[in-house]
Amino acid sequence: MDLVKQKRLAVLCAMTSALVWGLMWFPFRHMAEAGVSTATTSLMVYLVSIALGGVVFFDTYRRQLRFERVLVPLTLLYGWCNFSYTWAVSEGQVMRVLLLFYLSPLWTVFFSSLLLHERLTRRGWQVVAMSLTGCAVILYRPGLFDGALPLSTRAEWLALSGGVAFALGNVISRQAQGLPVPVKSASVWLGVAGFGLGALLVRGDLAEIGAVTGWQWLVLLALGATLLATSVISMHGLTILPATQVMTLMLMELVFAALSAYFLAGERMSLSEWAGGALIGGASLLSGGMTEKRRPTVPAPAPPAA
Repeated sequence: MDLVKQKRLAVLCAMTSALVWGLMWFPFRHMAEAGVSTATTSLMVYLVSIALGGVVFFDTYRRQLRFERVLVPLTLLYGWCNFSYTWAVSEGQVMRVLLLFYLSPLWTVFFSSLLLHERLTRRGWQVVAMSLTGCAVILYRPGLFDGALPLSTRAEWLALSGGVAFALGNVISRQAQGLPVPVKSASVWLGVAGFGLGALLVRGDLAEIGAVTGWQWLVLLALGATLLATSVISMHGLTILPATQVMTLMLMELVFAALSAYFLAGERMSLSEWAGGALIGGASLLSGGMTEKRRPTVPAPAPPAA
């Protein structure tokens, strides 16, 4: 396959990933409304992904699977990122959840500075300013300065924490660049399933799994296969396209989510949410090249001996 066709296929892969994640809220919310909690759905869906991934990537796991300490925080962070996101979209306003989650470039700045000793470039400061302004525009409500919390629902807190976890996971994952992508993907699936199981254990609702009906099992199997396929095709796009182009294409997730939320759930965004969303989306487009390594301080030359 020539390079042009490869790039076209990679673009199609990135757009498909954006479409899947832009629509993912619907089956999770549908299952929740049918009486299957997000914890149960997440647990079963990602167990399906783990099982299918073990078959698809068997040779990769057999040759390259190894434990490294960095996998522990990655499993926890990416696991919470995906679990909190699906939990948030299953009960909150879809676009409000997504926009709060897309504040992740803002958190990346702080974690990169703290852990990787990077400093903001001029573009980085622009990203911070646009993200903070967009966040303020979206979250502002009358009475905010009288003690009202800017985040008023559990879904909003989940979305915000998921974006923070995603940003920290991305920074830490730079220390695990030698690990195969399927191994990292497996840690994500394991993390989400773990949080789903943990939530069921805390609530004492393990019996809920046995109440899943036949058609619901089909939905869970389809979701697990879809998430596995999305992981595979997104890998293809990331290996061929520049990171900035991938980010641009993945922002289509916001478009797909807005359209689907409007037509499938009747959700409408306010003018302030559109304005804040435009600022956050613009910040994400500029998020490449936000930081640079701090230059080591060169000591002054010693004075010549007398």
